[in-house]
Amino acid sequence: MASCTVSILFLFPLIAAMSAEEPPGCKIRITNRGLEMLKYETQKFVVEELSNITMPEMKGKEGHFQYTIKEVKINELNLTYADLAFQPGLGLLFAVQNSSIALSFQRHILYWFFYDSGTINASAEGVNILTVLHMTRDELGRLKISNITCDASIAKMKMKFTGTLGRVYDFLATFLTTGMRFLLNQQICPVMNHAGLVLINSLLETIPVRTEVDKYVGIDYSLLSDPVVTSRSLDMDFRGMFFELGNESNTLVNYAINPIVREYDRMVYLALSEYFFDSGLYSYYKAGILQINIANEHMPKDLEMLLRTTYFGTIMMINPALVEYPISLQLELNSAPKTTIKTSGATVAITAIVTVMVLPPGKAPVQLSSMTMEAKFNAKVSMKGKRLAVQADLRRLKIYSNQSALESLALIPLQGPLKTMLQISIVPIINNWTKRGVAIPLADGMDFIAEVVEYHNGYLIIGANLHFSKGLREVIERKIQADAENAI
Repeated sequence: MASCTVSILFLFPLIAAMSAEEPPGCKIRITNRGLEMLKYETQKFVVEELSNITMPEMKGKEGHFQYTIKEVKINELNLTYADLAFQPGLGLLFAVQNSSIALSFQRHILYWFFYDSGTINASAEGVNILTVLHMTRDELGRLKISNITCDASIAKMKMKFTGTLGRVYDFLATFLTTGMRFLLNQQICPVMNHAGLVLINSLLETIPVRTEVDKYVGIDYSLLSDPVVTSRSLDMDFRGMFFELGNESNTLVNYAINPIVREYDRMVYLALSEYFFDSGLYSYYKAGILQINIANEHMPKDLEMLLRTTYFGTIMMINPALVEYPISLQLELNSAPKTTIKTSGATVAITAIVTVMVLPPGKAPVQLSSMTMEAKFNAKVSMKGKRLAVQADLRRLKIYSNQSALESLALIPLQGPLKTMLQISIVPIINNWTKRGVAIPLADGMDFIAEVVEYHNGYLIIGANLHFSKGLREVIERKIQADAENAI
Protein backbone atom coordinates (compact mmCIF):
# COMPACT_ATOMS: atom_id res chain seq x y z
CA MET A 1 0.00 0.00 0.00
CA ALA A 2 2.82 2.38 0.91
CA SER A 3 4.66 1.62 -2.34
CA CYS A 4 1.46 2.30 -4.31
CA THR A 5 1.07 5.68 -2.60
CA VAL A 6 4.69 6.56 -3.37
CA SER A 7 4.18 5.62 -7.03
CA ILE A 8 1.11 7.83 -7.31
CA LEU A 9 2.95 10.74 -5.70
CA PHE A 10 5.84 10.21 -8.13
CA LEU A 11 3.56 10.21 -11.17
CA PHE A 12 1.46 13.19 -10.08
CA PRO A 13 3.84 15.92 -11.32
CA LEU A 14 4.09 14.16 -14.69
CA ILE A 15 0.30 13.87 -14.98
CA ALA A 16 -0.10 17.53 -14.00
CA ALA A 17 2.47 18.62 -16.59
CA MET A 18 0.76 16.61 -19.32
CA SER A 19 -2.65 18.04 -18.46
CA ALA A 20 -1.26 21.57 -18.42
CA GLU A 21 0.12 21.30 -21.98
CA GLU A 22 -1.64 23.90 -24.11
CA PRO A 23 -3.14 22.61 -27.36
CA PRO A 24 -2.63 24.76 -30.45
CA GLY A 25 -5.49 26.79 -31.89
CA CYS A 26 -3.66 27.00 -35.21
CA LYS A 27 -1.27 24.62 -36.96
CA ILE A 28 0.67 25.00 -40.20
CA ARG A 29 2.33 22.24 -42.18
CA ILE A 30 4.69 22.99 -45.06
CA THR A 31 5.32 19.92 -47.20
CA ASN A 32 8.03 18.87 -49.65
CA ARG A 33 5.90 20.31 -52.44
CA GLY A 34 5.92 23.68 -50.71
CA LEU A 35 9.67 23.42 -50.22
CA GLU A 36 10.09 22.72 -53.93
CA MET A 37 8.31 26.02 -54.63
CA LEU A 38 10.62 27.77 -52.19
CA LYS A 39 13.77 26.21 -53.69
CA TYR A 40 13.87 28.48 -56.74
CA GLU A 41 13.55 31.62 -54.63
CA THR A 42 16.22 30.32 -52.23
CA GLN A 43 18.62 29.46 -55.04
CA LYS A 44 18.15 32.90 -56.61
CA PHE A 45 18.74 34.52 -53.22
CA VAL A 46 21.92 32.50 -52.54
CA VAL A 47 23.33 33.39 -55.97
CA GLU A 48 22.76 37.08 -55.23
CA GLU A 49 24.47 36.78 -51.84
CA LEU A 50 27.49 34.87 -53.13
CA SER A 51 27.85 37.39 -55.95
CA ASN A 52 28.56 40.02 -53.31
CA ILE A 53 31.56 38.16 -51.91
CA THR A 54 34.45 40.52 -51.23
CA MET A 55 38.01 39.30 -50.88
CA PRO A 56 41.03 41.00 -49.33
CA GLU A 57 43.90 42.27 -51.41
CA MET A 58 46.69 39.73 -51.91
CA LYS A 59 50.33 40.85 -51.86
CA GLY A 60 53.45 38.73 -51.92
CA LYS A 61 56.77 37.79 -53.45
CA GLU A 62 57.79 34.62 -55.24
CA GLY A 63 61.42 34.60 -56.38
CA HIS A 64 61.97 37.68 -58.51
CA PHE A 65 58.24 38.25 -58.81
CA GLN A 66 56.35 40.74 -56.67
CA TYR A 67 52.60 40.66 -57.12
CA THR A 68 49.40 42.38 -55.97
CA ILE A 69 45.92 40.90 -56.58
CA LYS A 70 42.89 43.12 -55.99
CA GLU A 71 39.40 44.12 -57.23
CA VAL A 72 38.09 40.59 -57.15
CA LYS A 73 34.67 40.32 -58.84
CA ILE A 74 32.27 37.39 -59.05
CA ASN A 75 31.08 37.36 -62.66
CA GLU A 76 28.89 34.29 -62.75
CA LEU A 77 27.68 31.48 -60.53
CA ASN A 78 26.57 28.28 -62.14
CA LEU A 79 24.75 26.18 -59.56
CA THR A 80 24.72 22.90 -61.46
CA TYR A 81 22.93 21.13 -58.64
CA ALA A 82 21.15 22.91 -55.79
CA ASP A 83 18.61 21.38 -53.47
CA LEU A 84 16.51 22.50 -50.52
CA ALA A 85 15.26 19.76 -48.22
CA PHE A 86 14.02 19.14 -44.72
CA GLN A 87 16.67 18.06 -42.23
CA PRO A 88 14.78 15.91 -39.68
CA GLY A 89 15.04 17.21 -36.14
CA LEU A 90 16.90 20.37 -37.16
CA GLY A 91 15.38 22.49 -39.92
CA LEU A 92 16.35 23.03 -43.54
CA LEU A 93 19.25 21.73 -45.62
CA PHE A 94 20.52 23.73 -48.59
CA ALA A 95 23.06 21.80 -50.67
CA VAL A 96 25.10 22.92 -53.67
CA GLN A 97 27.16 20.28 -55.48
CA ASN A 98 29.60 20.23 -58.39
CA SER A 99 28.99 23.88 -59.26
CA SER A 100 31.29 26.60 -60.54
CA ILE A 101 32.11 30.25 -59.93
CA ALA A 102 33.60 32.52 -62.62
CA LEU A 103 35.55 35.48 -61.28
CA SER A 104 38.06 38.09 -62.37
CA PHE A 105 40.57 40.34 -60.61
CA GLN A 106 43.34 42.79 -61.38
CA ARG A 107 47.01 41.84 -61.16
CA HIS A 108 50.01 44.09 -60.69
CA ILE A 109 53.32 42.23 -61.14
CA LEU A 110 56.93 43.43 -60.95
CA TYR A 111 59.62 41.13 -62.41
CA TRP A 112 63.10 42.58 -62.12
CA PHE A 113 62.64 45.93 -63.87
CA PHE A 114 59.58 44.91 -65.84
CA TYR A 115 56.14 45.99 -64.58
CA ASP A 116 52.93 44.50 -65.88
CA SER A 117 49.24 44.73 -65.03
CA GLY A 118 46.13 43.14 -66.41
CA THR A 119 43.07 41.09 -65.78
CA ILE A 120 43.04 37.54 -64.55
CA ASN A 121 40.02 35.44 -65.41
CA ALA A 122 39.58 32.53 -63.08
CA SER A 123 37.08 29.79 -62.44
CA ALA A 124 36.44 27.80 -59.29
CA GLU A 125 35.17 24.33 -60.13
CA GLY A 126 33.75 21.52 -58.06
CA VAL A 127 32.14 23.97 -55.63
CA ASN A 128 30.26 22.17 -52.86
CA ILE A 129 28.29 23.98 -50.14
CA LEU A 130 26.36 22.18 -47.41
CA THR A 131 24.32 24.46 -45.15
CA VAL A 132 21.94 23.37 -42.38
CA LEU A 133 19.60 25.98 -40.91
CA HIS A 134 18.60 25.12 -37.33
CA MET A 135 15.01 26.35 -36.80
CA THR A 136 13.66 26.98 -33.31
CA ARG A 137 11.20 29.03 -31.30
CA ASP A 138 12.67 32.16 -29.68
CA GLU A 139 11.66 33.69 -26.34
CA LEU A 140 8.86 35.68 -27.97
CA GLY A 141 7.40 32.62 -29.66
CA ARG A 142 8.72 33.61 -33.09
CA LEU A 143 10.13 31.16 -35.62
CA LYS A 144 13.82 31.88 -36.13
CA ILE A 145 17.07 30.41 -37.39
CA SER A 146 19.09 29.91 -34.21
CA ASN A 147 22.22 28.45 -35.74
CA ILE A 148 23.79 27.55 -39.06
CA THR A 149 26.11 24.67 -39.84
CA CYS A 150 28.08 25.32 -43.01
CA ASP A 151 30.73 23.36 -44.88
CA ALA A 152 32.17 24.60 -48.19
CA SER A 153 34.86 23.24 -50.47
CA ILE A 154 36.35 24.01 -53.89
CA ALA A 155 37.89 21.09 -55.79
CA LYS A 156 40.08 23.12 -58.15
CA MET A 157 40.68 26.55 -59.57
CA LYS A 158 41.90 27.66 -62.99
CA MET A 159 43.35 30.98 -64.12
CA LYS A 160 43.99 32.57 -67.50
CA PHE A 161 46.35 35.55 -67.77
CA THR A 162 46.04 38.36 -70.32
CA GLY A 163 48.45 41.18 -71.08
CA THR A 164 51.94 41.55 -72.63
CA LEU A 165 53.57 38.92 -70.44
CA GLY A 166 50.54 36.71 -69.95
CA ARG A 167 52.19 33.48 -71.12
CA VAL A 168 55.33 34.14 -69.13
CA TYR A 169 53.29 34.32 -65.90
CA ASP A 170 51.34 31.12 -66.47
CA PHE A 171 53.75 29.29 -64.18
CA LEU A 172 52.50 31.53 -61.35
CA ALA A 173 49.01 30.12 -61.78
CA THR A 174 49.60 27.16 -59.49
CA PHE A 175 50.80 29.39 -56.68
CA LEU A 176 48.06 32.00 -57.10
CA THR A 177 45.22 29.54 -57.56
CA THR A 178 46.12 27.82 -54.31
CA GLY A 179 45.89 31.13 -52.43
CA MET A 180 42.76 32.31 -54.23
CA ARG A 181 41.00 28.98 -53.71
CA PHE A 182 41.76 29.18 -50.00
CA LEU A 183 40.53 32.79 -49.70
CA LEU A 184 37.38 32.20 -51.74
CA ASN A 185 36.56 29.08 -49.76
CA GLN A 186 36.97 31.05 -46.53
CA GLN A 187 34.40 33.64 -47.71
CA ILE A 188 31.53 31.31 -48.62
CA CYS A 189 30.37 30.19 -45.16
CA PRO A 190 30.45 33.69 -43.58
CA VAL A 191 28.20 34.85 -46.44
CA MET A 192 25.82 31.92 -45.88
CA ASN A 193 25.81 32.58 -42.12
CA HIS A 194 24.92 36.25 -42.65
CA ALA A 195 22.24 35.30 -45.17
CA GLY A 196 20.55 32.96 -42.67
CA LEU A 197 21.08 34.53 -39.27
CA VAL A 198 20.50 38.12 -40.38
CA LEU A 199 18.62 38.28 -43.69
CA ILE A 200 16.38 35.20 -43.51
CA ASN A 201 15.60 35.97 -39.86
CA SER A 202 14.47 39.44 -40.93
CA LEU A 203 12.12 37.69 -43.38
CA LEU A 204 10.76 35.49 -40.56
CA GLU A 205 10.13 38.64 -38.53
CA THR A 206 7.40 39.57 -41.04
CA ILE A 207 5.32 36.65 -39.73
CA PRO A 208 2.79 38.11 -37.26
CA VAL A 209 3.26 36.92 -33.68
CA ARG A 210 1.15 39.20 -31.48
CA THR A 211 -0.61 41.87 -33.47
CA GLU A 212 -3.79 43.97 -33.65
CA VAL A 213 -6.67 42.77 -35.81
CA ASP A 214 -8.69 45.97 -35.42
CA LYS A 215 -9.28 48.56 -32.72
CA TYR A 216 -11.06 46.01 -30.52
CA VAL A 217 -9.05 42.78 -30.55
CA GLY A 218 -5.62 41.37 -31.33
CA ILE A 219 -4.35 37.89 -32.09
CA ASP A 220 -1.52 35.81 -30.64
CA TYR A 221 0.30 33.57 -33.12
CA SER A 222 3.26 32.72 -30.89
CA LEU A 223 4.74 29.26 -31.36
CA LEU A 224 4.03 26.89 -28.48
CA SER A 225 7.13 24.80 -29.15
CA ASP A 226 10.00 24.33 -31.57
CA PRO A 227 8.87 23.29 -35.05
CA VAL A 228 8.77 19.57 -35.74
CA VAL A 229 10.83 18.69 -38.81
CA THR A 230 10.56 15.35 -40.57
CA SER A 231 11.76 14.22 -43.98
CA ARG A 232 8.34 15.17 -45.41
CA SER A 233 7.25 18.32 -43.61
CA LEU A 234 7.77 21.22 -41.25
CA ASP A 235 4.98 21.34 -38.64
CA MET A 236 4.36 24.38 -36.44
CA ASP A 237 1.94 24.70 -33.50
CA PHE A 238 0.73 28.27 -32.90
CA ARG A 239 -1.32 29.53 -29.96
CA GLY A 240 -3.96 30.89 -32.35
CA MET A 241 -5.71 32.97 -29.68
CA PHE A 242 -7.58 36.26 -29.98
CA PHE A 243 -7.56 38.73 -27.09
CA GLU A 244 -9.34 41.94 -26.15
CA LEU A 245 -7.04 44.93 -26.57
CA GLY A 246 -8.62 46.67 -23.58
CA ASN A 247 -7.91 43.71 -21.28
CA GLU A 248 -5.27 41.42 -22.78
CA SER A 249 -5.12 39.12 -19.75
CA ASN A 250 -8.82 38.19 -19.99
CA THR A 251 -8.65 35.35 -22.50
CA LEU A 252 -10.56 32.17 -23.14
CA VAL A 253 -8.99 28.94 -21.89
CA ASN A 254 -8.33 26.41 -24.63
CA TYR A 255 -10.12 23.11 -24.01
CA ALA A 256 -10.51 22.28 -27.71
CA ILE A 257 -9.02 19.20 -29.32
CA ASN A 258 -5.65 19.27 -31.03
CA PRO A 259 -6.10 19.47 -34.84
CA ILE A 260 -4.53 16.55 -36.69
CA VAL A 261 -3.05 17.07 -40.16
CA ARG A 262 -2.42 13.81 -41.99
CA GLU A 263 -2.11 15.01 -45.59
CA TYR A 264 1.03 15.84 -47.58
CA ASP A 265 -0.38 16.34 -51.10
CA ARG A 266 -0.67 20.14 -51.06
CA MET A 267 2.14 22.65 -50.52
CA VAL A 268 0.76 23.94 -47.23
CA TYR A 269 -1.95 23.06 -44.72
CA LEU A 270 -3.58 25.37 -42.19
CA ALA A 271 -5.53 23.72 -39.36
CA LEU A 272 -7.81 25.75 -37.06
CA SER A 273 -9.61 24.38 -34.01
CA GLU A 274 -12.94 25.54 -32.60
CA TYR A 275 -10.92 27.45 -30.02
CA PHE A 276 -9.44 29.72 -32.70
CA PHE A 277 -12.90 31.00 -33.60
CA ASP A 278 -14.33 30.89 -30.06
CA SER A 279 -11.49 33.02 -28.68
CA GLY A 280 -12.25 35.63 -31.33
CA LEU A 281 -15.97 35.65 -30.54
CA TYR A 282 -15.21 35.74 -26.82
CA SER A 283 -12.88 38.72 -27.25
CA TYR A 284 -15.41 40.70 -29.28
CA TYR A 285 -18.10 39.82 -26.74
CA LYS A 286 -15.92 41.08 -23.87
CA ALA A 287 -15.14 44.22 -25.88
CA GLY A 288 -18.88 44.95 -25.77
CA ILE A 289 -19.49 45.35 -29.48
CA LEU A 290 -21.77 42.34 -30.04
CA GLN A 291 -24.93 44.34 -29.51
CA ILE A 292 -27.25 46.00 -32.01
CA ASN A 293 -29.92 48.65 -31.66
CA ILE A 294 -32.56 48.71 -34.42
CA ALA A 295 -34.63 51.86 -34.50
CA ASN A 296 -36.06 54.62 -36.70
CA GLU A 297 -34.94 54.29 -40.35
CA HIS A 298 -33.17 50.98 -39.64
CA MET A 299 -36.41 49.39 -38.42
CA PRO A 300 -38.28 47.56 -41.24
CA LYS A 301 -41.84 48.93 -41.52
CA ASP A 302 -43.46 45.51 -41.57
CA LEU A 303 -41.66 44.47 -38.39
CA GLU A 304 -42.52 47.73 -36.67
CA MET A 305 -46.20 47.28 -37.55
CA LEU A 306 -46.14 43.72 -36.19
CA LEU A 307 -44.48 44.89 -32.96
CA ARG A 308 -47.12 47.60 -32.51
CA THR A 309 -49.88 45.06 -33.01
CA THR A 310 -48.29 42.55 -30.63
CA TYR A 311 -47.65 45.09 -27.85
CA PHE A 312 -50.66 47.37 -28.42
CA GLY A 313 -52.32 46.21 -25.24
CA THR A 314 -49.15 46.71 -23.22
CA ILE A 315 -48.70 50.23 -24.59
CA MET A 316 -52.29 51.15 -23.76
CA MET A 317 -51.84 49.89 -20.23
CA ILE A 318 -48.64 51.88 -19.69
CA ASN A 319 -49.58 55.12 -21.45
CA PRO A 320 -51.87 55.46 -24.50
CA ALA A 321 -49.85 58.48 -25.64
CA LEU A 322 -46.93 56.16 -26.44
CA VAL A 323 -48.81 54.63 -29.40
CA GLU A 324 -47.52 57.30 -31.82
CA TYR A 325 -43.85 57.03 -30.90
CA PRO A 326 -41.18 54.88 -32.66
CA ILE A 327 -40.48 51.36 -31.49
CA SER A 328 -36.95 49.92 -31.22
CA LEU A 329 -35.36 46.52 -30.80
CA GLN A 330 -32.16 46.10 -28.82
CA LEU A 331 -30.18 42.88 -29.23
CA GLU A 332 -27.44 42.20 -26.69
CA LEU A 333 -25.64 38.90 -26.26
CA ASN A 334 -25.73 37.57 -22.71
CA SER A 335 -22.89 35.08 -23.32
CA ALA A 336 -20.09 34.59 -25.80
CA PRO A 337 -21.08 32.81 -29.04
CA LYS A 338 -20.03 29.17 -29.43
CA THR A 339 -18.53 27.60 -32.55
CA THR A 340 -19.15 23.99 -33.51
CA ILE A 341 -17.20 22.35 -36.32
CA LYS A 342 -18.32 19.00 -37.70
CA THR A 343 -17.71 17.12 -40.91
CA SER A 344 -20.90 18.71 -42.27
CA GLY A 345 -19.58 22.26 -41.73
CA ALA A 346 -19.21 24.99 -39.12
CA THR A 347 -21.96 26.73 -37.13
CA VAL A 348 -22.06 29.53 -34.58
CA ALA A 349 -24.72 29.57 -31.85
CA ILE A 350 -25.68 32.75 -30.02
CA THR A 351 -28.04 33.63 -27.18
CA ALA A 352 -29.17 37.24 -26.88
CA ILE A 353 -31.62 39.32 -24.90
CA VAL A 354 -34.04 41.18 -27.18
CA THR A 355 -35.62 44.23 -25.60
CA VAL A 356 -38.63 45.95 -27.20
CA MET A 357 -38.89 49.64 -26.32
CA VAL A 358 -40.87 52.76 -27.19
CA LEU A 359 -38.82 55.89 -27.86
CA PRO A 360 -40.67 59.02 -26.72
CA PRO A 361 -38.74 62.11 -27.91
CA GLY A 362 -36.65 63.79 -25.23
CA LYS A 363 -37.47 61.13 -22.65
CA ALA A 364 -36.02 57.82 -21.49
CA PRO A 365 -37.01 54.73 -23.53
CA VAL A 366 -39.97 52.76 -22.17
CA GLN A 367 -39.51 49.00 -22.09
CA LEU A 368 -42.40 46.96 -23.41
CA SER A 369 -40.93 43.47 -23.23
CA SER A 370 -37.75 41.46 -22.82
CA MET A 371 -37.31 38.14 -24.57
CA THR A 372 -34.54 35.62 -25.19
CA MET A 373 -33.38 34.89 -28.72
CA GLU A 374 -31.46 31.76 -29.67
CA ALA A 375 -29.98 31.72 -33.15
CA LYS A 376 -27.67 29.47 -35.12
CA PHE A 377 -25.60 30.60 -38.10
CA ASN A 378 -23.87 28.58 -40.77
CA ALA A 379 -20.29 29.80 -41.05
CA LYS A 380 -18.43 29.38 -44.35
CA VAL A 381 -14.66 29.79 -43.98
CA SER A 382 -12.56 30.97 -46.92
CA MET A 383 -9.02 32.19 -47.67
CA LYS A 384 -7.84 34.96 -49.96
CA GLY A 385 -4.11 35.55 -50.13
CA LYS A 386 -3.13 35.20 -46.51
CA ARG A 387 -6.35 36.48 -44.95
CA LEU A 388 -8.93 34.19 -43.39
CA ALA A 389 -12.55 35.29 -43.73
CA VAL A 390 -15.93 33.96 -42.56
CA GLN A 391 -19.34 34.40 -44.17
CA ALA A 392 -22.42 33.88 -41.99
CA ASP A 393 -25.90 32.74 -42.96
CA LEU A 394 -28.78 32.61 -40.47
CA ARG A 395 -29.97 29.03 -40.19
CA ARG A 396 -32.38 28.94 -37.27
CA LEU A 397 -34.00 31.39 -34.84
CA LYS A 398 -36.13 30.95 -31.75
CA ILE A 399 -37.53 33.55 -29.34
CA TYR A 400 -39.30 33.08 -26.02
CA SER A 401 -40.41 35.31 -23.20
CA ASN A 402 -38.46 35.83 -20.02
CA GLN A 403 -41.70 36.54 -18.13
CA SER A 404 -44.30 33.89 -18.96
CA ALA A 405 -45.10 30.91 -21.17
CA LEU A 406 -48.24 32.70 -22.35
CA GLU A 407 -46.20 35.58 -23.70
CA SER A 408 -43.90 33.07 -25.41
CA LEU A 409 -46.91 31.78 -27.34
CA ALA A 410 -47.78 35.34 -28.33
CA LEU A 411 -44.23 35.81 -29.68
CA ILE A 412 -44.44 32.95 -32.16
CA PRO A 413 -45.77 35.23 -34.97
CA LEU A 414 -42.70 37.44 -34.45
CA GLN A 415 -40.17 34.70 -35.21
CA GLY A 416 -40.59 34.70 -39.00
CA PRO A 417 -40.42 38.50 -39.50
CA LEU A 418 -37.58 38.81 -36.98
CA LYS A 419 -35.59 36.11 -38.78
CA THR A 420 -36.18 37.85 -42.11
CA MET A 421 -35.13 41.18 -40.65
CA LEU A 422 -31.92 39.70 -39.27
CA GLN A 423 -31.16 37.95 -42.56
CA ILE A 424 -31.75 41.07 -44.65
CA SER A 425 -30.49 43.83 -42.36
CA ILE A 426 -28.07 42.40 -39.79
CA VAL A 427 -26.33 39.47 -41.47
CA PRO A 428 -25.01 41.64 -44.35
CA ILE A 429 -23.50 44.01 -41.78
CA ILE A 430 -21.82 41.07 -40.05
CA ASN A 431 -20.48 39.69 -43.34
CA ASN A 432 -19.22 43.09 -44.45
CA TRP A 433 -17.29 43.23 -41.19
CA THR A 434 -15.92 39.67 -41.29
CA LYS A 435 -14.96 39.68 -44.98
CA ARG A 436 -11.96 41.86 -44.12
CA GLY A 437 -10.56 38.75 -42.51
CA VAL A 438 -7.58 38.16 -40.26
CA ALA A 439 -3.99 37.51 -41.38
CA ILE A 440 -2.58 34.04 -40.84
CA PRO A 441 1.03 33.44 -39.69
CA LEU A 442 2.72 33.53 -43.07
CA ALA A 443 5.72 35.60 -44.19
CA ASP A 444 5.28 38.64 -46.44
CA GLY A 445 5.33 37.85 -50.13
CA MET A 446 3.72 34.43 -49.69
CA ASP A 447 0.02 33.81 -50.38
CA PHE A 448 -2.39 30.88 -50.46
CA ILE A 449 -3.88 29.88 -53.82
CA ALA A 450 -6.19 27.05 -54.93
CA GLU A 451 -7.51 26.59 -51.39
CA VAL A 452 -9.67 23.65 -50.36
CA VAL A 453 -11.47 23.67 -46.98
CA GLU A 454 -12.16 20.38 -45.21
CA TYR A 455 -14.25 20.17 -42.05
CA HIS A 456 -13.52 17.64 -39.31
CA ASN A 457 -15.00 17.07 -35.87
CA GLY A 458 -13.62 19.92 -33.76
CA TYR A 459 -11.44 21.60 -36.37
CA LEU A 460 -11.06 22.47 -40.04
CA ILE A 461 -8.12 22.18 -42.44
CA ILE A 462 -7.35 24.42 -45.40
CA GLY A 463 -5.06 22.81 -47.95
CA ALA A 464 -3.50 25.13 -50.51
CA ASN A 465 -0.61 25.86 -52.82
CA LEU A 466 1.82 28.73 -52.31
CA HIS A 467 2.35 31.73 -54.53
CA PHE A 468 5.18 34.25 -54.24
CA SER A 469 3.82 37.73 -54.87
CA LYS A 470 7.24 39.17 -53.98
CA GLY A 471 10.76 37.78 -54.14
CA LEU A 472 12.75 37.03 -50.98
CA ARG A 473 15.16 39.87 -51.72
CA GLU A 474 12.37 42.44 -52.08
CA VAL A 475 10.66 41.38 -48.83
CA ILE A 476 13.92 41.39 -46.87
CA GLU A 477 15.03 44.78 -48.17
CA ARG A 478 11.65 46.34 -47.38
CA LYS A 479 11.76 44.87 -43.87
CA ILE A 480 15.28 46.21 -43.25
CA GLN A 481 14.27 49.62 -44.60
CA ALA A 482 11.16 49.70 -42.39
CA ASP A 483 13.23 48.79 -39.33
CA ALA A 484 15.68 51.56 -40.13
CA GLU A 485 12.89 54.13 -40.48
CA ASN A 486 11.28 53.03 -37.22
CA ALA A 487 14.62 53.36 -35.44
CA ILE A 488 14.89 57.05 -36.35
